[in-house]
Amino acid sequence: QDAFVAFHVDKVLVSKYLKPLQIGELAPDQPSIEPTKNERLVKDFRELRATVERMGLLEPNQLFFFLLLAHILLLDTAAWLILFYFGTSLLPFVFSLLVLTISQVQASWLQHDLGHLSVFRKTKWNHLLHKFVMCHLIGASAKWWTLLHSQHHSKPNCFHKDPDIDMHPFLFTLGKKFSVELGIKKKKYMPYNHQHKYFFITLPPLLFPTYFHYHTFYIAYTKKYWGDLAWMLTFYIRFFYTYGSLLEAKTLNCLISLHRMLESSWFVWVSQMNHIPMDIDYDKNLDWMSTQLQATCNVEQSLFNDWFTGHLNFQIEHHLFPSMPRHNYWKVAPLVKALCAKHGLEYQCKPLLTAFADIVHSLKNWGELWLDAYLHK
Repeated sequence: QDAFVAFHVDKVLVSKYLKPLQIGELAPDQPSIEPTKNERLVKDFRELRATVERMGLLEPNQLFFFLLLAHILLLDTAAWLILFYFGTSLLPFVFSLLVLTISQVQASWLQHDLGHLSVFRKTKWNHLLHKFVMCHLIGASAKWWTLLHSQHHSKPNCFHKDPDIDMHPFLFTLGKKFSVELGIKKKKYMPYNHQHKYFFITLPPLLFPTYFHYHTFYIAYTKKYWGDLAWMLTFYIRFFYTYGSLLEAKTLNCLISLHRMLESSWFVWVSQMNHIPMDIDYDKNLDWMSTQLQATCNVEQSLFNDWFTGHLNFQIEHHLFPSMPRHNYWKVAPLVKALCAKHGLEYQCKPLLTAFADIVHSLKNWGELWLDAYLHK
């Protein structure tokens, strides 16, 4: 299936694990594609996939990723050197905080590449550097991220299957359908008609320092990811040793709390701009391309947008080809647009600030739908 092909780089190795699970072949009179899926679109997408492979667009440019890692390490070092050379007064502290935040967010984008096995041809090298970047440079579990993010890619914006929208209904009401359902059922966990306002002070600044910080340790411990926990410990040893030698305890706590909040805000606005304004529903069991197009949109390309978003401004291409190195998204984008036009699929691409505003507008609209249903049904 297309999802299997998209996620697994080494098909030969994975096939060895699948052979013992084979229970037989389809009968000649049985269809190979379910009726909910567009057979012609499936065929055309697989032809596009073959074209992408022939063009070498799944091959990584390792110099590109080396330079990414180098600039992350330089920023990480610079954040400490600013305090070391210029002291710990307010101005050096603020500059150090900003540089550290940039380093951490850029590390988050790089670990995303490594988690999708798009940096090295060998899977084991992706996994090894993933642990270094995610666990040692960021302080979170690589396996925890892979567990959650793989589910998101398999069924984006599908309720109960995409963990990225688990905030519904306890914090926000998401999607037109679910907002009306909540209102009709008279359910009110939060004042949803104000969710576009409290969004600014909840999810963006607090996701990392609260939920993610707790959840990554919880999953790593309960699932016995001992290797990840050991790697994560090295982050905290390094951070508290290096910055603890320069800052008092209160200032040190302030540094780590503020940089996590800034990092969280950056991450949330970028990660949600491609998904929250899109269709949110139960799993409709559509074909791979239709599933991804309904749940994703793009942001216009520019050097700044590419860097600022870790190339997640090409979210459509990333979701269709999750193992593709990010520096090749722009090359495959025209081919994806052409296929969308052929089959009448909407290919959304918008300016960066418009994408951010659409998050708030969507939350506002859904809150109003909930309130209307809550009061009148």
